[in-house]
Amino acid sequence: MIGQVDILIFILTIIATAVFTAAVRRGLLVADIRDNPIISEHRQKSGTPTMGGFGMLLGVAFMAMILFQINASSYLIIVVLLMLVAGIFGMFDDLLGFKVKEYQKVVRNDGEEPVQIGLLTLAPGEEARIASEKAKADYAEIVETEHKLTLIDEIPIKSETSESEKIITQIVVACFLILPGVLSSNISGFNIGIWMIPLAIFAIVGSINSVNLIDGMDGLAAGIIAIASVASAIYASVITGSVASLPFVVIAGAAVGFLVLNHYPAKIFMGDTGSYALGAGYMAAALLGNTFIFSIIALAVPIVSVIISLLHRAHIITLPVEPLHHTLNYHGMSEQKIILLYWAITFVVSIIALFIFGVI
Repeated sequence: MIGQVDILIFILTIIATAVFTAAVRRGLLVADIRDNPIISEHRQKSGTPTMGGFGMLLGVAFMAMILFQINASSYLIIVVLLMLVAGIFGMFDDLLGFKVKEYQKVVRNDGEEPVQIGLLTLAPGEEARIASEKAKADYAEIVETEHKLTLIDEIPIKSETSESEKIITQIVVACFLILPGVLSSNISGFNIGIWMIPLAIFAIVGSINSVNLIDGMDGLAAGIIAIASVASAIYASVITGSVASLPFVVIAGAAVGFLVLNHYPAKIFMGDTGSYALGAGYMAAALLGNTFIFSIIALAVPIVSVIISLLHRAHIITLPVEPLHHTLNYHGMSEQKIILLYWAITFVVSIIALFIFGVI
């Protein structure tokens, strides 16, 4: 199980990350680097500082420097370096987001009957953002022929890199793990040889996107990563050894430290800077520490969320709002309940996995 040294490192990482995040938040406020959510239910969060993931990066880098002085595992150094690279790429995406691409209309149904617009059916008094091309066409037709919809706001939509550009960037990040040649070709006792390279790239890209997608509510991504990392650290310490558990301990500490200011109602958002770093670091720790299968299971909630979004984009299923946690919010579940539900599912899945793998 986790030893006293790991617990001390965990606590120190929490403190360091919380302090750095508070300092970063002050700097972001001075620089007026603030978020402007496009989800109608989250418009009240406008003005919250974003790119707070930089605080997590400072926290893990600080701990890595301290632990390096006492001959810490090379695994930790590699994981932290990969997190820094991923965070820098995510930061570029965050900075691009301050350029407005378009303004999307927010409308309210002021009629007495439901109104179909895009994939949504607006009940009387209900609001929605006009995002898809079909919704824009429906809005133009309704406004021209009827007077049921009232324009109540226009939301600036940030510019961002295309999906293909993001994937290429994430593959580049993954290559930083492959280049040092430190990856084992062993996965839970099976030697897969050169196939480890495409598997590692796919896993890191998938992990980055999973964490990035789930990062849509206060503390949601940080809490899930904290729980999954603690579980992976416990698994690694029992099955692989303390060397493999250390990166997970630091990542968990950074996530909890960030939650000090990111819990509901959040005083800072991590942005792509943080989600890229956490996603890349978590999966790198899993690949290096030979906890891959267990860590995938522990990350089940974000992975399932990505699968549901892909099914939606492939028109196999239909979501009124993407991703799933925003759909639940749209249907009336409060943000706090959704966050606690996702955290609880991650905790239960992790406990069951620890039991199945014979750790507890």
